[in-house]
Amino acid sequence: MKNDKKLRSEEWFGGSDKMGFVHRSWLRNQGYPDDYFRGRPVIGVCNTWSELTPCNGHLRDFAEIVKRGIAEAGGFPLEFPVMSLGETIMRPTTMLFRNLVSMDTEESIRANPLDGVVLLTGCDKTTPSTLMGACSVDLPTIIVPGGPMLNGRYKDGAIGSGSFNWMIKEKQKSGGFTDEDLLEAEICAARSSGHCNTMGTASTMATMVEALGLTLPGISAIPAVDARKKVLAQVSGRRIVEMVREDLKLSKILTRAAFENAIVVNAAVGGSTNLIVHLLAIAGRIGVELKLEDFDRLGSRIPLLVNLMPSGKYLMEDYFYAGGLAVVLKELAELLHGDALTVNGKSIRENSATAECYNHDVIFPLAKPLKTEAGIAVLKGNLAENGAVIKPSAATPRLMKHRGRAVVFESMEDYHERIDNADLDIDETCVIVLKGVGPKGYPGMPEVGNVDLPEKLILKGVKDMVRISDGRMSGTAYGTVVLHISPESAVGGTLSLVQNGDLIELDVENRRLHLDVSPEELAKRKANWKAPEPLAARGYVRLYLDHVEQAEKGADLDILVGNSGSEVARDLH
Repeated sequence: MKNDKKLRSEEWFGGSDKMGFVHRSWLRNQGYPDDYFRGRPVIGVCNTWSELTPCNGHLRDFAEIVKRGIAEAGGFPLEFPVMSLGETIMRPTTMLFRNLVSMDTEESIRANPLDGVVLLTGCDKTTPSTLMGACSVDLPTIIVPGGPMLNGRYKDGAIGSGSFNWMIKEKQKSGGFTDEDLLEAEICAARSSGHCNTMGTASTMATMVEALGLTLPGISAIPAVDARKKVLAQVSGRRIVEMVREDLKLSKILTRAAFENAIVVNAAVGGSTNLIVHLLAIAGRIGVELKLEDFDRLGSRIPLLVNLMPSGKYLMEDYFYAGGLAVVLKELAELLHGDALTVNGKSIRENSATAECYNHDVIFPLAKPLKTEAGIAVLKGNLAENGAVIKPSAATPRLMKHRGRAVVFESMEDYHERIDNADLDIDETCVIVLKGVGPKGYPGMPEVGNVDLPEKLILKGVKDMVRISDGRMSGTAYGTVVLHISPESAVGGTLSLVQNGDLIELDVENRRLHLDVSPEELAKRKANWKAPEPLAARGYVRLYLDHVEQAEKGADLDILVGNSGSEVARDLH
Protein backbone atom coordinates (compact mmCIF):
# COMPACT_ATOMS: atom_id res chain seq x y z
CA MET A 1 0.00 0.00 0.00
CA LYS A 2 1.33 3.41 -0.97
CA ASN A 3 0.45 6.82 0.35
CA ASP A 4 0.77 10.08 -1.58
CA LYS A 5 1.02 12.19 1.57
CA LYS A 6 3.89 14.65 1.43
CA LEU A 7 6.92 13.56 3.41
CA ARG A 8 7.48 15.51 6.60
CA SER A 9 11.19 15.83 5.76
CA GLU A 10 10.36 17.78 2.60
CA GLU A 11 9.58 20.76 4.83
CA TRP A 12 13.32 20.81 5.58
CA PHE A 13 14.90 19.51 2.35
CA GLY A 14 12.36 20.27 -0.38
CA GLY A 15 12.70 24.03 -0.71
CA SER A 16 14.78 25.98 -3.21
CA ASP A 17 15.05 28.98 -0.89
CA LYS A 18 17.62 29.96 1.74
CA MET A 19 16.40 27.47 4.35
CA GLY A 20 16.38 24.57 1.90
CA PHE A 21 19.98 25.49 1.11
CA VAL A 22 20.91 25.59 4.81
CA HIS A 23 19.28 22.28 5.71
CA ARG A 24 20.85 20.39 2.81
CA SER A 25 24.21 22.08 2.60
CA TRP A 26 25.52 21.28 6.08
CA LEU A 27 24.47 17.62 5.84
CA ARG A 28 26.41 17.36 2.59
CA ASN A 29 29.64 17.53 4.58
CA GLN A 30 28.95 13.88 5.44
CA GLY A 31 29.08 12.97 1.77
CA TYR A 32 25.41 12.32 1.05
CA PRO A 33 24.56 12.37 -2.69
CA ASP A 34 21.91 14.70 -4.07
CA ASP A 35 19.21 12.03 -4.46
CA TYR A 36 19.15 11.51 -0.68
CA PHE A 37 17.43 14.88 -0.40
CA ARG A 38 14.91 14.26 -3.19
CA GLY A 39 11.90 12.29 -1.98
CA ARG A 40 13.61 9.63 0.12
CA PRO A 41 11.92 9.02 3.50
CA VAL A 42 14.26 10.18 6.23
CA ILE A 43 14.44 7.60 9.00
CA GLY A 44 15.82 8.41 12.42
CA VAL A 45 17.66 5.59 14.15
CA CYS A 46 17.26 6.35 17.85
CA ASN A 47 20.15 4.62 19.56
CA THR A 48 20.36 3.93 23.30
CA TRP A 49 23.88 2.55 22.94
CA SER A 50 26.32 3.45 25.69
CA GLU A 51 29.35 1.87 27.26
CA LEU A 52 27.71 2.79 30.57
CA THR A 53 24.76 0.55 29.66
CA PRO A 54 26.25 -2.96 29.36
CA CYS A 55 22.98 -4.49 28.15
CA ASN A 56 23.01 -2.13 25.15
CA GLY A 57 26.73 -2.30 24.41
CA HIS A 58 26.18 -4.03 21.06
CA LEU A 59 23.68 -1.52 19.69
CA ARG A 60 26.36 0.62 18.06
CA ASP A 61 26.92 -2.24 15.60
CA PHE A 62 23.20 -2.91 15.27
CA ALA A 63 22.60 0.66 14.19
CA GLU A 64 24.73 0.07 11.10
CA ILE A 65 22.75 -3.06 10.27
CA VAL A 66 19.45 -1.20 10.57
CA LYS A 67 20.77 1.70 8.48
CA ARG A 68 21.80 -0.75 5.78
CA GLY A 69 18.21 -2.01 5.59
CA ILE A 70 16.86 1.53 5.44
CA ALA A 71 19.14 2.45 2.55
CA GLU A 72 18.26 -0.75 0.68
CA ALA A 73 14.59 0.20 0.83
CA GLY A 74 15.22 3.68 -0.52
CA GLY A 75 15.31 5.54 2.77
CA PHE A 76 17.79 8.06 4.14
CA PRO A 77 19.02 6.81 7.55
CA LEU A 78 20.20 9.29 10.17
CA GLU A 79 21.28 7.93 13.53
CA PHE A 80 20.91 9.99 16.70
CA PRO A 81 21.71 9.26 20.36
CA VAL A 82 19.55 9.77 23.40
CA MET A 83 20.47 9.45 27.04
CA SER A 84 20.97 5.77 27.86
CA LEU A 85 19.87 4.14 31.11
CA GLY A 86 22.09 1.38 32.50
CA GLU A 87 20.08 -0.47 35.14
CA THR A 88 23.12 -2.10 36.71
CA ILE A 89 25.16 1.07 37.15
CA MET A 90 23.08 4.24 37.47
CA ARG A 91 22.23 5.73 40.85
CA PRO A 92 19.86 6.25 42.55
CA THR A 93 17.68 4.42 40.00
CA THR A 94 17.12 4.54 36.25
CA MET A 95 13.41 5.00 36.88
CA LEU A 96 14.19 8.55 38.00
CA PHE A 97 15.43 9.28 34.48
CA ARG A 98 12.90 7.32 32.40
CA ASN A 99 10.77 10.42 31.89
CA LEU A 100 13.84 12.52 31.06
CA VAL A 101 14.81 10.11 28.27
CA SER A 102 11.26 10.22 26.99
CA MET A 103 11.60 14.01 26.74
CA ASP A 104 14.96 13.64 24.99
CA THR A 105 13.46 11.19 22.50
CA GLU A 106 10.30 13.20 21.89
CA GLU A 107 12.05 16.49 21.23
CA SER A 108 14.80 14.89 19.13
CA ILE A 109 12.19 13.32 16.86
CA ARG A 110 9.95 16.38 16.58
CA ALA A 111 12.72 18.93 16.05
CA ASN A 112 14.39 17.07 13.19
CA PRO A 113 13.41 16.22 9.58
CA LEU A 114 12.29 12.66 10.30
CA ASP A 115 9.53 10.74 8.55
CA GLY A 116 9.85 7.56 10.59
CA VAL A 117 11.83 6.18 13.52
CA VAL A 118 13.57 2.98 14.54
CA LEU A 119 14.05 2.61 18.30
CA LEU A 120 17.08 0.53 19.31
CA THR A 121 16.42 -0.65 22.85
CA GLY A 122 17.56 -3.21 25.39
CA CYS A 123 18.03 -2.48 29.07
CA ASP A 124 14.89 -2.09 31.16
CA LYS A 125 14.00 1.61 30.86
CA THR A 126 15.40 2.20 27.38
CA THR A 127 12.36 0.52 25.83
CA PRO A 128 9.51 2.32 27.63
CA SER A 129 11.27 5.69 27.73
CA THR A 130 11.95 5.89 24.00
CA LEU A 131 8.51 4.51 23.15
CA MET A 132 6.85 7.09 25.42
CA GLY A 133 8.72 9.85 23.62
CA ALA A 134 7.88 8.45 20.19
CA CYS A 135 4.19 8.19 21.13
CA SER A 136 4.10 11.89 21.92
CA VAL A 137 5.13 12.64 18.31
CA ASP A 138 3.26 9.77 16.60
CA LEU A 139 5.31 9.05 13.49
CA PRO A 140 5.66 5.58 11.92
CA THR A 141 7.87 3.72 14.42
CA ILE A 142 9.36 0.24 14.69
CA ILE A 143 11.33 -1.20 17.60
CA VAL A 144 14.41 -3.42 17.43
CA PRO A 145 15.04 -4.96 20.87
CA GLY A 146 18.70 -5.75 21.50
CA GLY A 147 18.01 -9.25 22.83
CA PRO A 148 19.01 -11.30 25.89
CA MET A 149 22.39 -12.73 26.76
CA LEU A 150 23.15 -16.39 26.18
CA ASN A 151 22.43 -18.73 29.07
CA GLY A 152 24.78 -18.46 31.98
CA ARG A 153 26.32 -21.68 33.32
CA TYR A 154 27.74 -21.94 36.83
CA LYS A 155 29.31 -25.26 37.84
CA ASP A 156 26.63 -27.86 37.08
CA GLY A 157 23.62 -25.65 36.46
CA ALA A 158 22.13 -22.62 34.81
CA ILE A 159 22.64 -19.19 36.32
CA GLY A 160 20.21 -16.42 35.52
CA SER A 161 21.63 -12.94 35.19
CA GLY A 162 19.59 -10.81 37.55
CA SER A 163 17.79 -13.59 39.41
CA PHE A 164 21.00 -14.87 40.96
CA ASN A 165 21.64 -11.45 42.51
CA TRP A 166 18.82 -11.98 44.99
CA MET A 167 20.33 -15.25 46.22
CA ILE A 168 23.79 -13.95 47.07
CA LYS A 169 23.18 -12.94 50.70
CA GLU A 170 21.49 -16.25 51.46
CA LYS A 171 24.26 -18.24 49.80
CA GLN A 172 26.96 -16.31 51.64
CA LYS A 173 25.28 -16.54 55.05
CA SER A 174 23.95 -20.10 54.99
CA GLY A 175 25.13 -21.78 51.82
CA GLY A 176 28.90 -21.78 52.28
CA PHE A 177 29.38 -19.45 49.30
CA THR A 178 33.02 -18.28 49.26
CA ASP A 179 34.58 -15.21 47.65
CA GLU A 180 35.99 -17.51 44.97
CA ASP A 181 32.53 -18.91 44.28
CA LEU A 182 31.15 -15.40 44.00
CA LEU A 183 33.82 -14.37 41.48
CA GLU A 184 33.19 -17.42 39.31
CA ALA A 185 29.43 -16.86 39.40
CA GLU A 186 29.96 -13.19 38.56
CA ILE A 187 31.88 -14.14 35.43
CA CYS A 188 29.51 -16.93 34.38
CA ALA A 189 26.29 -14.97 34.82
CA ALA A 190 26.92 -12.51 31.98
CA ARG A 191 28.84 -14.31 29.25
CA SER A 192 27.72 -12.50 26.10
CA SER A 193 26.30 -9.23 24.82
CA GLY A 194 22.67 -8.58 25.62
CA HIS A 195 20.34 -7.88 28.51
CA CYS A 196 19.30 -10.19 31.37
CA ASN A 197 18.61 -13.73 30.21
CA THR A 198 15.70 -14.25 32.60
CA MET A 199 12.11 -13.05 32.13
CA GLY A 200 13.15 -9.91 33.96
CA THR A 201 12.09 -6.41 33.05
CA ALA A 202 14.25 -6.15 29.92
CA SER A 203 12.81 -9.37 28.45
CA THR A 204 9.36 -8.31 29.65
CA MET A 205 9.69 -5.01 27.79
CA ALA A 206 10.84 -6.76 24.61
CA THR A 207 7.91 -9.14 24.94
CA MET A 208 5.60 -6.19 25.58
CA VAL A 209 6.50 -4.33 22.40
CA GLU A 210 6.15 -7.45 20.28
CA ALA A 211 2.76 -8.16 21.89
CA LEU A 212 1.76 -4.55 21.19
CA GLY A 213 2.60 -5.12 17.53
CA LEU A 214 5.60 -2.77 17.39
CA THR A 215 8.28 -5.26 16.28
CA LEU A 216 8.66 -7.76 13.52
CA PRO A 217 7.33 -11.17 14.58
CA GLY A 218 9.67 -13.36 16.61
CA ILE A 219 12.34 -10.80 17.36
CA SER A 220 11.88 -10.41 21.12
CA ALA A 221 13.37 -13.72 22.29
CA ILE A 222 16.31 -14.01 19.88
CA PRO A 223 19.62 -13.78 21.79
CA ALA A 224 21.64 -10.65 21.14
CA VAL A 225 24.52 -12.53 19.54
CA ASP A 226 22.41 -14.78 17.29
CA ALA A 227 22.78 -13.93 13.58
CA ARG A 228 19.01 -14.10 13.21
CA LYS A 229 18.73 -11.00 15.38
CA LYS A 230 20.89 -9.15 12.85
CA VAL A 231 18.72 -10.35 9.98
CA LEU A 232 15.56 -9.00 11.61
CA ALA A 233 17.33 -5.75 12.46
CA GLN A 234 18.15 -5.27 8.79
CA VAL A 235 14.64 -6.23 7.69
CA SER A 236 13.23 -3.81 10.30
CA GLY A 237 15.22 -1.08 8.56
CA ARG A 238 13.57 -2.00 5.28
CA ARG A 239 10.13 -2.21 6.83
CA ILE A 240 10.15 1.25 8.45
CA VAL A 241 10.57 2.82 4.99
CA GLU A 242 7.47 0.97 3.82
CA MET A 243 5.61 2.04 6.97
CA VAL A 244 6.32 5.69 6.16
CA ARG A 245 4.96 5.23 2.66
CA GLU A 246 1.86 3.58 4.16
CA ASP A 247 1.56 6.27 6.86
CA LEU A 248 1.37 3.49 9.46
CA LYS A 249 1.75 5.60 12.59
CA LEU A 250 1.99 4.46 16.20
CA SER A 251 -1.58 5.54 16.92
CA LYS A 252 -2.88 3.09 14.30
CA ILE A 253 -1.20 0.17 16.09
CA LEU A 254 -1.43 1.18 19.74
CA THR A 255 -5.15 0.70 20.17
CA ARG A 256 -6.97 -0.38 23.31
CA ALA A 257 -6.95 -3.92 21.91
CA ALA A 258 -3.16 -3.86 21.63
CA PHE A 259 -2.78 -2.82 25.28
CA GLU A 260 -5.17 -5.55 26.41
CA ASN A 261 -3.13 -8.09 24.44
CA ALA A 262 0.06 -6.94 26.16
CA ILE A 263 -1.51 -7.40 29.61
CA VAL A 264 -2.67 -10.95 28.82
CA VAL A 265 0.68 -11.91 27.29
CA ASN A 266 2.62 -10.52 30.25
CA ALA A 267 0.67 -12.78 32.58
CA ALA A 268 1.25 -15.87 30.42
CA VAL A 269 5.03 -15.35 30.27
CA GLY A 270 5.41 -14.48 33.97
CA GLY A 271 6.52 -10.95 33.14
CA SER A 272 7.66 -8.20 35.46
CA THR A 273 5.43 -6.04 37.66
CA ASN A 274 7.30 -3.13 36.09
CA LEU A 275 5.16 -3.62 33.00
CA ILE A 276 2.37 -1.85 34.88
CA VAL A 277 4.03 1.54 35.38
CA HIS A 278 5.47 1.49 31.87
CA LEU A 279 2.35 0.40 30.01
CA LEU A 280 0.23 2.93 31.91
CA ALA A 281 2.67 5.69 30.95
CA ILE A 282 2.76 4.61 27.29
CA ALA A 283 -1.05 4.53 27.16
CA GLY A 284 -1.15 8.01 28.65
CA ARG A 285 1.11 9.32 25.89
CA ILE A 286 -0.78 7.76 22.97
CA GLY A 287 -4.20 8.64 24.38
CA VAL A 288 -5.60 5.20 25.27
CA GLU A 289 -7.49 4.97 28.54
CA LEU A 290 -5.87 2.33 30.74
CA LYS A 291 -6.27 1.87 34.48
CA LEU A 292 -4.48 -0.12 37.18
CA GLU A 293 -7.58 -2.25 37.68
CA ASP A 294 -7.36 -3.42 34.05
CA PHE A 295 -4.22 -5.40 34.87
CA ASP A 296 -6.12 -7.44 37.46
CA ARG A 297 -9.34 -7.74 35.47
CA LEU A 298 -7.62 -8.82 32.25
CA GLY A 299 -4.49 -10.55 33.42
CA SER A 300 -4.68 -11.93 36.95
CA ARG A 301 -6.47 -15.17 36.04
CA ILE A 302 -4.37 -15.96 32.96
CA PRO A 303 -2.46 -19.28 33.13
CA LEU A 304 1.34 -19.22 33.26
CA LEU A 305 2.66 -20.90 30.13
CA VAL A 306 6.36 -20.05 30.16
CA ASN A 307 8.75 -21.85 32.49
CA LEU A 308 11.39 -19.12 32.85
CA MET A 309 13.23 -17.64 35.82
CA PRO A 310 12.20 -16.08 38.16
CA SER A 311 8.84 -17.91 38.00
CA GLY A 312 10.33 -21.10 36.54
CA LYS A 313 13.64 -22.78 35.80
CA TYR A 314 14.73 -21.99 32.23
CA LEU A 315 16.31 -18.95 30.55
CA MET A 316 15.60 -16.86 27.46
CA GLU A 317 17.87 -18.83 25.15
CA ASP A 318 15.86 -21.97 25.95
CA TYR A 319 12.66 -20.04 25.33
CA PHE A 320 13.85 -18.96 21.88
CA TYR A 321 14.77 -22.51 20.92
CA ALA A 322 11.35 -23.69 22.15
CA GLY A 323 9.62 -21.36 19.70
CA GLY A 324 9.47 -18.02 21.49
CA LEU A 325 6.58 -15.61 21.79
CA ALA A 326 4.80 -16.78 18.63
CA VAL A 327 4.01 -20.09 20.35
CA VAL A 328 2.56 -18.25 23.35
CA LEU A 329 0.46 -16.02 21.09
CA LYS A 330 -0.90 -19.04 19.25
CA GLU A 331 -1.78 -20.78 22.54
CA LEU A 332 -3.50 -17.62 23.78
CA ALA A 333 -5.40 -17.03 20.54
CA GLU A 334 -8.83 -17.36 22.12
CA LEU A 335 -7.90 -14.81 24.82
CA LEU A 336 -6.37 -12.17 22.52
CA HIS A 337 -7.67 -9.60 20.08
CA GLY A 338 -6.36 -11.53 17.10
CA ASP A 339 -7.11 -8.83 14.56
CA ALA A 340 -4.85 -6.26 16.26
CA LEU A 341 -2.57 -4.69 13.65
CA THR A 342 1.22 -5.01 13.80
CA VAL A 343 4.07 -3.17 12.10
CA ASN A 344 4.40 -5.69 9.28
CA GLY A 345 0.86 -4.85 8.20
CA LYS A 346 -0.54 -8.20 9.34
CA SER A 347 -2.59 -9.06 12.40
CA ILE A 348 -1.11 -10.61 15.49
CA ARG A 349 -3.13 -13.75 14.72
CA GLU A 350 -1.64 -14.04 11.23
CA ASN A 351 1.88 -13.58 12.55
CA SER A 352 1.60 -16.52 14.97
CA ALA A 353 -0.66 -18.88 12.99
CA THR A 354 2.08 -21.33 12.00
CA ALA A 355 4.07 -21.28 15.26
CA GLU A 356 5.25 -24.62 16.61
CA CYS A 357 6.52 -25.51 20.08
CA TYR A 358 9.73 -27.54 20.23
CA ASN A 359 9.97 -27.97 24.01
CA HIS A 360 6.83 -28.33 26.09
CA ASP A 361 8.80 -28.15 29.33
CA VAL A 362 9.67 -24.54 28.44
CA ILE A 363 6.38 -23.44 26.86
CA PHE A 364 3.31 -25.21 28.21
CA PRO A 365 0.01 -25.54 26.33
CA LEU A 366 -2.98 -23.53 27.50
CA ALA A 367 -4.85 -26.76 28.25
CA LYS A 368 -2.13 -27.88 30.69
CA PRO A 369 -0.34 -24.74 31.94
CA LEU A 370 2.59 -24.50 34.29
CA LYS A 371 0.31 -22.67 36.74
CA THR A 372 -3.43 -22.18 36.39
CA GLU A 373 -3.29 -18.49 37.35
CA ALA A 374 -0.45 -16.02 37.04
CA GLY A 375 -0.54 -12.37 36.12
CA ILE A 376 -0.46 -9.52 38.59
CA ALA A 377 -2.96 -9.00 41.39
CA VAL A 378 -4.07 -5.47 42.28
CA LEU A 379 -4.69 -4.97 46.00
CA LYS A 380 -6.80 -2.31 47.67
CA GLY A 381 -7.49 -1.39 51.29
CA ASN A 382 -6.82 1.30 53.84
CA LEU A 383 -3.09 0.72 53.36
CA ALA A 384 -3.33 1.20 49.58
CA GLU A 385 -6.32 3.38 48.78
CA ASN A 386 -5.22 3.84 45.17
CA GLY A 387 -3.80 0.37 44.80
CA ALA A 388 -0.79 -1.88 45.23
CA VAL A 389 0.41 -4.91 43.24
CA ILE A 390 1.83 -8.36 43.86
CA LYS A 391 3.14 -11.02 41.46
CA PRO A 392 1.62 -14.33 42.61
CA SER A 393 3.74 -16.49 40.30
CA ALA A 394 6.87 -15.29 42.13
CA ALA A 395 5.39 -15.50 45.64
CA THR A 396 5.14 -18.23 48.28
CA PRO A 397 1.61 -19.70 48.21
CA ARG A 398 1.27 -20.07 52.01
CA LEU A 399 2.02 -16.36 52.47
CA MET A 400 -0.63 -15.15 50.05
CA LYS A 401 -3.00 -14.91 52.99
CA HIS A 402 -1.11 -13.63 56.00
CA ARG A 403 -1.50 -11.51 59.12
CA GLY A 404 1.65 -10.29 60.79
CA ARG A 405 3.29 -7.70 62.96
CA ALA A 406 4.88 -4.77 61.16
CA VAL A 407 8.61 -4.18 61.42
CA VAL A 408 9.05 -0.70 60.00
CA PHE A 409 12.01 0.87 58.22
CA GLU A 410 11.58 4.58 57.50
CA SER A 411 14.12 4.62 54.65
CA MET A 412 16.61 2.44 52.80
CA GLU A 413 19.34 3.83 55.02
CA ASP A 414 17.37 2.81 58.10
CA TYR A 415 16.90 -0.66 56.60
CA HIS A 416 20.60 -1.15 55.86
CA GLU A 417 21.57 0.08 59.32
CA ARG A 418 19.27 -2.21 61.29
CA ILE A 419 18.19 -5.25 59.25
CA ASP A 420 21.03 -7.50 60.41
CA ASN A 421 21.15 -6.32 64.02
CA ALA A 422 21.00 -9.34 66.29
CA ASP A 423 18.59 -7.57 68.64
CA LEU A 424 16.08 -6.59 65.92
CA ASP A 425 12.66 -7.76 67.11
CA ILE A 426 11.61 -9.75 64.05
CA ASP A 427 10.65 -13.31 63.14
CA GLU A 428 9.39 -15.03 60.03
CA THR A 429 5.76 -14.18 60.79
CA CYS A 430 6.42 -10.44 60.69
CA VAL A 431 5.77 -8.10 57.79
CA ILE A 432 8.73 -5.99 56.66
CA VAL A 433 7.52 -2.45 55.91
CA LEU A 434 9.76 -0.15 53.88
CA LYS A 435 8.84 3.53 53.50
CA GLY A 436 10.26 6.37 51.44
CA VAL A 437 10.97 4.49 48.21
CA GLY A 438 8.10 5.71 46.02
CA PRO A 439 8.26 8.07 43.04
CA LYS A 440 8.79 11.19 45.16
CA GLY A 441 10.26 9.54 48.23
CA TYR A 442 13.52 8.11 46.94
CA PRO A 443 13.21 9.85 44.42
CA GLY A 444 12.47 7.65 41.43
CA MET A 445 10.76 4.53 42.84
CA PRO A 446 13.74 2.12 42.84
CA GLU A 447 13.71 -1.67 42.62
CA VAL A 448 14.19 -2.27 46.34
CA GLY A 449 10.85 -3.74 47.37
CA ASN A 450 12.24 -7.27 47.59
CA VAL A 451 14.71 -6.37 50.35
CA ASP A 452 16.92 -9.14 51.70
CA LEU A 453 15.73 -10.95 54.81
CA PRO A 454 17.50 -10.47 58.17
CA GLU A 455 20.68 -12.50 58.56
CA LYS A 456 19.44 -14.26 61.68
CA LEU A 457 16.35 -15.53 59.86
CA ILE A 458 18.36 -16.63 56.83
CA LEU A 459 20.52 -18.67 59.21
CA LYS A 460 17.34 -20.32 60.52
CA GLY A 461 16.47 -21.37 56.97
CA VAL A 462 13.74 -18.79 56.30
CA LYS A 463 13.36 -18.30 52.53
CA ASP A 464 10.56 -15.75 52.24
CA MET A 465 8.59 -13.19 54.22
CA VAL A 466 5.87 -10.70 53.37
CA ARG A 467 7.46 -7.39 52.42
CA ILE A 468 5.55 -4.24 51.52
CA SER A 469 6.66 -0.89 50.16
CA ASP A 470 5.87 1.97 47.80
CA GLY A 471 8.82 0.96 45.62
CA ARG A 472 9.26 -1.46 42.74
CA MET A 473 10.89 -4.87 42.34
CA SER A 474 13.25 -6.09 39.67
CA GLY A 475 11.60 -8.34 37.12
CA THR A 476 14.32 -10.87 37.89
CA ALA A 477 13.33 -11.04 41.57
CA TYR A 478 10.91 -13.21 43.51
CA GLY A 479 9.17 -13.40 46.86
CA THR A 480 5.90 -12.41 48.53
CA VAL A 481 6.43 -8.75 47.90
CA VAL A 482 3.71 -6.08 47.80
CA LEU A 483 4.75 -3.15 45.63
CA HIS A 484 3.70 0.24 44.23
CA ILE A 485 1.62 1.18 47.28
CA SER A 486 -0.26 4.36 46.49
CA PRO A 487 -0.47 7.00 47.77
CA GLU A 488 3.19 6.63 48.69
CA SER A 489 4.56 7.45 52.11
CA ALA A 490 6.31 10.66 50.98
CA VAL A 491 2.96 12.30 50.17
CA GLY A 492 1.25 11.20 53.36
CA GLY A 493 -0.34 7.94 52.28
CA THR A 494 -1.39 5.51 55.01
CA LEU A 495 1.94 3.72 54.55
CA SER A 496 3.60 6.76 56.15
CA LEU A 497 1.56 6.17 59.32
CA VAL A 498 2.48 2.52 59.92
CA GLN A 499 4.30 1.91 63.21
CA ASN A 500 6.23 -1.02 64.63
CA GLY A 501 3.86 -3.58 66.08
CA ASP A 502 0.84 -2.68 63.91
CA LEU A 503 -0.90 -5.71 62.47
CA ILE A 504 -1.10 -5.95 58.67
CA GLU A 505 -3.38 -8.30 56.77
CA LEU A 506 -2.59 -9.52 53.27
CA ASP A 507 -5.31 -11.45 51.44
CA VAL A 508 -4.39 -11.80 47.78
CA GLU A 509 -7.39 -13.92 46.85
CA ASN A 510 -9.71 -11.16 48.05
CA ARG A 511 -7.37 -8.42 46.77
CA ARG A 512 -7.07 -6.85 50.22
CA LEU A 513 -4.22 -5.06 52.00
CA HIS A 514 -5.31 -3.78 55.38
CA LEU A 515 -3.67 -2.00 58.31
CA ASP A 516 -5.45 -3.10 61.47
CA VAL A 517 -5.50 0.34 63.08
CA SER A 518 -8.67 2.28 63.80
CA PRO A 519 -9.62 5.30 61.68
CA GLU A 520 -9.45 7.45 64.81
CA GLU A 521 -5.89 6.40 65.57
CA LEU A 522 -4.85 6.91 61.95
CA ALA A 523 -6.34 10.41 62.04
CA LYS A 524 -4.25 11.23 65.12
CA ARG A 525 -1.08 9.97 63.44
CA LYS A 526 -1.93 11.89 60.27
CA ALA A 527 -2.28 15.11 62.25
CA ASN A 528 1.28 14.68 63.55
CA TRP A 529 2.78 13.64 60.20
CA LYS A 530 5.18 16.06 58.55
CA ALA A 531 6.01 16.01 54.88
CA PRO A 532 9.70 15.39 54.12
CA GLU A 533 11.84 18.20 52.77
CA PRO A 534 12.26 18.27 48.97
CA LEU A 535 15.17 16.09 47.93
CA ALA A 536 16.42 18.51 45.28
CA ALA A 537 16.45 22.27 44.85
CA ARG A 538 17.27 22.50 41.15
CA GLY A 539 17.58 20.75 37.82
CA TYR A 540 15.74 17.80 36.42
CA VAL A 541 15.26 16.09 39.79
CA ARG A 542 13.40 19.12 41.10
CA LEU A 543 11.25 19.16 37.96
CA TYR A 544 10.58 15.47 38.49
CA LEU A 545 9.59 15.96 42.14
CA ASP A 546 7.24 18.80 41.25
CA HIS A 547 5.44 16.91 38.48
CA VAL A 548 5.73 13.11 38.91
CA GLU A 549 2.45 11.26 39.25
CA GLN A 550 1.78 8.30 41.52
CA ALA A 551 2.38 4.68 40.55
CA GLU A 552 -1.20 3.88 39.55
CA LYS A 553 -0.90 6.53 36.84
CA GLY A 554 2.42 5.23 35.51
CA ALA A 555 4.74 7.63 37.37
CA ASP A 556 4.95 9.88 34.31
CA LEU A 557 5.29 13.63 34.66
CA ASP A 558 1.90 15.31 34.56
CA ILE A 559 3.23 17.84 32.04
CA LEU A 560 4.16 15.02 29.63
CA VAL A 561 0.89 13.09 29.55
CA GLY A 562 -0.65 13.23 26.08
CA ASN A 563 1.20 14.37 22.97
CA SER A 564 2.11 17.42 20.94
CA GLY A 565 2.25 15.72 17.54
CA SER A 566 4.92 16.17 14.88
CA GLU A 567 4.21 19.70 13.71
CA VAL A 568 6.93 22.36 14.15
CA ALA A 569 5.57 25.73 13.07
CA ARG A 570 8.72 27.87 13.15
CA ASP A 571 12.02 27.59 11.35
CA LEU A 572 15.44 28.29 12.85
CA HIS A 573 16.07 31.49 10.83
